Amino acid sequence: MNATEIKKFVENKVTSKDKYVKIEFGKRDPIYGLFIAGDDYNDLSSKNFWRIVTSKNFDAYNKSQDASLAKLFNGFEFLKLSLLSDEF
Repeated sequence: MNATEIKKFVENKVTSKDKYVKIEFGKRDPIYGLFIAGDDYNDLSSKNFWRIVTSKNFDAYNKSQDASLAKLFNGFEFLKLSLLSDEF
C-alpha cells in the first residue's frame, strides 16, 4: 500500500475506541497492531514507514506509552488494513 492510503485509513478509521488494526501482508502472516503517532510521525509516514506496537506489547504500551515498544514497518509490504473490531 502507498503512504497516502495508509495515512487516510489511520486518520479516518482509527479512533481512541477503535485503535487496534489488523495488518495483512503479501508474504507473511497478518499481525495486530497499534499505529503510533509520535514526534516523527509526519517524517516517517512521508517515507511510508510506520511505527506500530504489535499485540504482544499492547498491555505494556497502554501502561507506559513507551514508543520504544513499537517496531518500524514499511507500508509497501501492507496488503490490507482493517480494524480489529471489524473482525468480530
